[in-house]
Amino acid sequence: MYFQGIIIAVCTFIIIGCFHPIVIKTEYYFGVKVWWIFLLVGIAAIVCALFVSNVIASSLLGVFGASSLWAIGELFHQKQRVKKGWFAMNPKRKDDYKD
Repeated sequence: MYFQGIIIAVCTFIIIGCFHPIVIKTEYYFGVKVWWIFLLVGIAAIVCALFVSNVIASSLLGVFGASSLWAIGELFHQKQRVKKGWFAMNPKRKDDYKD
Protein backbone atom coordinates (compact mmCIF):
# COMPACT_ATOMS: atom_id res chain seq x y z
CA MET A 1 0.00 0.00 0.00
CA TYR A 2 1.00 3.59 -0.62
CA PHE A 3 0.37 6.02 2.19
CA GLN A 4 1.92 9.15 0.65
CA GLY A 5 -1.43 10.68 -0.29
CA ILE A 6 -2.89 10.10 3.17
CA ILE A 7 0.21 11.48 4.86
CA ILE A 8 0.14 14.60 2.68
CA ALA A 9 -3.60 15.08 3.30
CA VAL A 10 -3.31 14.77 7.08
CA CYS A 11 -0.27 17.05 7.25
CA THR A 12 -2.00 19.60 4.97
CA PHE A 13 -4.99 19.61 7.31
CA ILE A 14 -2.68 20.18 10.28
CA ILE A 15 -0.70 22.96 8.57
CA ILE A 16 -3.84 24.84 7.54
CA GLY A 17 -5.30 24.32 11.02
CA CYS A 18 -2.19 25.75 12.64
CA PHE A 19 -2.31 28.90 10.54
CA HIS A 20 -5.72 29.88 11.90
CA PRO A 21 -4.49 30.66 15.45
CA ILE A 22 -1.20 32.01 14.08
CA VAL A 23 -3.08 34.65 12.09
CA ILE A 24 -5.29 35.54 15.06
CA LYS A 25 -2.36 35.88 17.48
CA THR A 26 -0.21 37.74 14.96
CA GLU A 27 -2.92 40.32 14.31
CA TYR A 28 -3.60 40.67 18.04
CA TYR A 29 0.02 41.26 19.07
CA PHE A 30 1.56 42.88 15.98
CA GLY A 31 -1.25 44.01 13.69
CA VAL A 32 -0.98 43.81 9.91
CA LYS A 33 2.41 45.51 9.70
CA VAL A 34 4.22 42.15 9.73
CA TRP A 35 2.53 40.81 6.57
CA TRP A 36 5.88 40.88 4.77
CA ILE A 37 7.21 38.15 7.06
CA PHE A 38 4.49 35.81 5.79
CA LEU A 39 5.46 36.83 2.25
CA LEU A 40 9.14 36.02 2.72
CA VAL A 41 8.45 32.74 4.52
CA GLY A 42 5.93 31.71 1.87
CA ILE A 43 8.22 32.47 -1.05
CA ALA A 44 11.15 30.74 0.67
CA ALA A 45 9.11 27.60 1.36
CA ILE A 46 7.82 27.43 -2.22
CA VAL A 47 11.31 27.90 -3.65
CA CYS A 48 12.65 25.20 -1.32
CA ALA A 49 9.86 22.87 -2.46
CA LEU A 50 11.25 23.13 -5.99
CA PHE A 51 14.58 21.67 -4.90
CA VAL A 52 13.43 18.84 -2.61
CA SER A 53 13.22 15.46 -4.33
CA ASN A 54 11.13 13.73 -1.67
CA VAL A 55 7.48 13.93 -2.73
CA ILE A 56 6.06 14.25 0.77
CA ALA A 57 8.55 16.89 1.92
CA SER A 58 8.21 18.87 -1.31
CA SER A 59 4.41 18.77 -1.12
CA LEU A 60 4.37 19.88 2.49
CA LEU A 61 6.80 22.71 1.80
CA GLY A 62 4.50 23.83 -1.01
CA VAL A 63 1.44 23.64 1.23
CA PHE A 64 3.27 25.53 3.98
CA GLY A 65 4.39 28.20 1.51
CA ALA A 66 0.91 28.60 0.03
CA SER A 67 -0.59 28.78 3.51
CA SER A 68 1.89 31.50 4.45
CA LEU A 69 0.92 33.51 1.40
CA TRP A 70 -2.78 32.95 2.08
CA ALA A 71 -2.23 34.15 5.66
CA ILE A 72 -1.37 37.63 4.33
CA GLY A 73 -4.94 38.15 3.15
CA GLU A 74 -6.34 36.55 6.27
CA LEU A 75 -4.29 38.90 8.42
CA PHE A 76 -6.02 41.90 6.83
CA HIS A 77 -9.40 40.16 7.05
CA GLN A 78 -8.71 39.46 10.72
CA LYS A 79 -8.26 43.18 11.31
CA GLN A 80 -11.72 43.74 9.83
CA ARG A 81 -13.18 40.97 12.00
CA VAL A 82 -11.69 42.67 15.07
CA LYS A 83 -13.22 45.98 14.01
CA LYS A 84 -16.62 44.27 13.78
CA GLY A 85 -16.17 42.94 17.30
CA TRP A 86 -15.98 39.29 16.31
CA PHE A 87 -12.53 38.90 17.88
CA ALA A 88 -10.75 40.54 20.81
CA MET A 89 -8.97 43.83 20.24
CA ASN A 90 -5.55 44.40 21.74
CA PRO A 91 -6.09 47.37 24.08
CA LYS A 92 -2.49 48.48 23.55
CA ARG A 93 -3.19 48.98 19.83
CA LYS A 94 -6.58 50.72 19.83
CA ASP A 95 -5.30 53.43 17.49
CA ASP A 96 -4.65 50.83 14.78
CA TYR A 97 -8.39 50.26 14.41
CA LYS A 98 -9.40 53.87 13.89
CA ASP A 99 -10.12 54.86 10.29
